[in-house]
Amino acid sequence: MTKKTWNVLALGTSALALLTVSACGTSSGSDNQAAKPNASPAISVIPGAADASPVAKATAGRLTVTTDDKLGPVLNDGKGMTLYVFDKDTTPGTSACSGDCAKLWPQVPADGTTVSTDLNQDLLGSITGSDGSKQLTLGGKPLYYYAKDTKPGDTNGQNVGGVWHASAPDGWKAGVKRPALRVLDDPKLGPILQDKNGMTMYLFTKDTPWPMKTACDATCLQKWTPSGLVNASDVEAIGLPAKTLFTFTTPNGTKQESFNCWPAYTFKGDTQPGQTNGQNVGKVWFAIKANVTAVDRGKTIPAAKEA
Repeated sequence: MTKKTWNVLALGTSALALLTVSACGTSSGSDNQAAKPNASPAISVIPGAADASPVAKATAGRLTVTTDDKLGPVLNDGKGMTLYVFDKDTTPGTSACSGDCAKLWPQVPADGTTVSTDLNQDLLGSITGSDGSKQLTLGGKPLYYYAKDTKPGDTNGQNVGGVWHASAPDGWKAGVKRPALRVLDDPKLGPILQDKNGMTMYLFTKDTPWPMKTACDATCLQKWTPSGLVNASDVEAIGLPAKTLFTFTTPNGTKQESFNCWPAYTFKGDTQPGQTNGQNVGKVWFAIKANVTAVDRGKTIPAAKEA
């Protein structure tokens, strides 16, 4: 298994110019930032793990992202051990793994955790785990070790029982195809849209929603990529009305999606799923909210802004 570390591209602002017109219809992080959880548990070794390569439960250390040949981007702790998510964790704030499950899948401690620049620090959180200590979460998903991973880079827990998966950088399941449209629950920004690659989707407040005009010129497009196409069922699958979606033609003749008539983009400064490096760039770029109910030809701007 070959791995390499992903690096975040430098951020930058965009040159802007008004370009084209279309109609909108009615249907169609930084290094070593500490996490906040408290209560440090005692140091112990994962049950079943080789004594030569113990994983201390006192702290997960500095989380990083590596690329697995089969699974894609995978979350690791400071010792290079793979971290996992559990499909049965469906109740927010609660782990469904306890007893014998917790012996095989020890919880990742929350206290003292830091992150590399590959990760969105804001996605870190904690719950009270099955042993009463603080368990680390990412994008709301509790994180675990696997006792049969004995050395850095092991992914023996992948797809165990069809319900355990290595964690992607945003808490999604590594090695599992993403939906065309997904909602990421960012603690600061709230629920925001992600595309099929897990990239955050943004709007540009210098665009005009009705009649539709894009102000992202050739220089702007060096940093911002028009979003790919989705369909009405993709939108409805995340709880938005189908008429939220509208596809329009860009100046170069390609198709781009819009939400409530606001063209959607991804940011080339986001290199890993879950990153929001494009948020508030130039005070004109914002992640797109995923809980918009008003469909009014863009009068309501679905821009996620930190409270």
